[in-house]
Amino acid sequence: MDSNSVSPMPDMAPMAEFDKTPPTPPEDTLPMDDLPPPPTTVTVQEEKEKEAHRHYEEENEWGCGSWLEYALVMVLACILLLASLGLTLYWVIRHQEGFAWRDDPKRQFNLHPVLMVAGFITFSGFSVLLYRICRCCRRIYVKLLHTVFHALAIPCVAVGFLAVLDSHNLALPPIPNFYSLHSWIGLVTMGLFAIQFVVGFFSFLILLCCEGATAGFRASLVPIHASFGLTTFMLAIAACLTGLTEKVFFSLGSYYTTLPEEGMVVNALAMVLVALAIVTGYILQREEFRFRAHILIRSGDL
Repeated sequence: MDSNSVSPMPDMAPMAEFDKTPPTPPEDTLPMDDLPPPPTTVTVQEEKEKEAHRHYEEENEWGCGSWLEYALVMVLACILLLASLGLTLYWVIRHQEGFAWRDDPKRQFNLHPVLMVAGFITFSGFSVLLYRICRCCRRIYVKLLHTVFHALAIPCVAVGFLAVLDSHNLALPPIPNFYSLHSWIGLVTMGLFAIQFVVGFFSFLILLCCEGATAGFRASLVPIHASFGLTTFMLAIAACLTGLTEKVFFSLGSYYTTLPEEGMVVNALAMVLVALAIVTGYILQREEFRFRAHILIRSGDL
């Protein structure tokens, strides 16, 4: 072979290709599903809401003492409302010879105290306390009952007012009207009652057809309506007390000082009305007794 001749180069082996697959994780590496979740950040607003909810639960869970107080004052108020009407009926039937109409003006007058107590005290009193008694009912039903009790009071007040006017005008000699403190307080009470009923009816029932547009207006009217409702009820009690005093002095005269049976009945009725004013004012001023103010319903209790 010629030394100058070049022998052909042998074919070179191809370069090894790199493995592009990811490396196998070590056996001690945890899968992603077993990893703890990342820490969540709680905003200040969320923390305040949770704290407020805890505070609400602590305040609105009643103990035995609170339930006993609530039951006691509510039962006492209902008894006093019914007792005021019962004592008035007993006094008129037993000591004032019952009822009549225009043929007997003296007995026609007896319709006045009974109907005024029934309308202004019993029906209106239950109407005022409904928002404390019916705490578990839907608010719209309580509003309807509130309106029904006030509607029942209207004919009582109207007939009682006509009865006293007729009895005064038909008496011989006629008795003057609207001269006493009792009559003036009664007129103010009837005027406030009429305004309360009209405003309450239109704002809380008629305007419900456009509830969204009138929600703010009705919410602002609630404390005003409630305050004047309590004022009207207290004025009605004052009118009853002055009327009882006026009537018993006309009927018994100086004999009243000996404290006869009729005088004791009238005094007992007056004390029932005074106690009713105290108990009703106490109930309405207690924030814990407000409608659904303290009922806490949990899903586990349903």
